[in-house]
Amino acid sequence: MYHHTKNKGDLGVLKAQADLCEKGYMILTPLTEHASFDLVAYKDNVFKRVQVKYRALNSKGVLEVRFSSSYSTANGVMTNIVDKREIDIYCVYCPQTDACYYFDPSLFNKSIALRVETPKNNQKRNVLFACDYREVP
Repeated sequence: MYHHTKNKGDLGVLKAQADLCEKGYMILTPLTEHASFDLVAYKDNVFKRVQVKYRALNSKGVLEVRFSSSYSTANGVMTNIVDKREIDIYCVYCPQTDACYYFDPSLFNKSIALRVETPKNNQKRNVLFACDYREVP
């Protein structure tokens, strides 16, 4: 099935909204596309700004998320670094697992790699398994 990048992002946000709703959160959406977050999740008198990413598994069974974005201009490639102070939670939607994974971006440096599949060498040390990130921190 063909998915334009914008459509993938929209699907990720919708899946995050449904998952968060099932977890008991009220979902609030900003009235602008220029916010640094996609939605706000509210529960137990706490608001959490959520940035949603749609990520397919790579060939090694890993969901990779970088805390930056790049785009081309007439002056070359520009890179924007995510200001983690403006986001409380990252939500990564994976189409292969049809699941959302949540983490606090301030706990990681420039990126995070969540493993959905066990490494071929069965390594478990220093491996972040996606299944451990199903709940909102």
